[in-house]
Amino acid sequence: MEEIAQVYARSLFEVASEQGKLESVKQQLDEFAQALHENRQLAVFFFSPYFSAEEKKSGLHRTVEGAEPVFMNFLEALIERHRMPVIFRIRTDFELLYDKTNKLLPVQVTSAVELDPETIESLGRRIGEQTGNEISLSSNVDPDILGGIVLRVGNFIMDASIRTRLEQLRREVAQA
Repeated sequence: MEEIAQVYARSLFEVASEQGKLESVKQQLDEFAQALHENRQLAVFFFSPYFSAEEKKSGLHRTVEGAEPVFMNFLEALIERHRMPVIFRIRTDFELLYDKTNKLLPVQVTSAVELDPETIESLGRRIGEQTGNEISLSSNVDPDILGGIVLRVGNFIMDASIRTRLEQLRREVAQA
């Protein structure tokens, strides 16, 4: 399934780029996938083998208005080939391509307590300077880490949380 999603994501990305519609297609793909995620009846309709491709296309045109023609053609192709269930993975792969092309690097800062916005921005600036990428910064609070910080930079995770250190210590004691 993963390869299929990558092929579809790359195809949509390339066509949208060629037509200069990358931003709007990205937004429409996000909105459509989010609607399927939030509305179970809509997802069942588009994912179900009990409805014909023509019924699904008709439902698509009644549901989605004002979308880019390239995006509507893409959704119709997914329906015709019974590939609509991979839409969520397509969205993920499309976003990865978008981030790579625009040199966007997602950075997520997790801490046990709310951090000062200046501290978070400073971390983002430093990471951006070191990587040469523009940073897409987000932060959240997770009291379960007890203290310290967990940084997720793209696919790399730096875990300097107290919970992780305690877990490592527990393993070392158990082995001794």
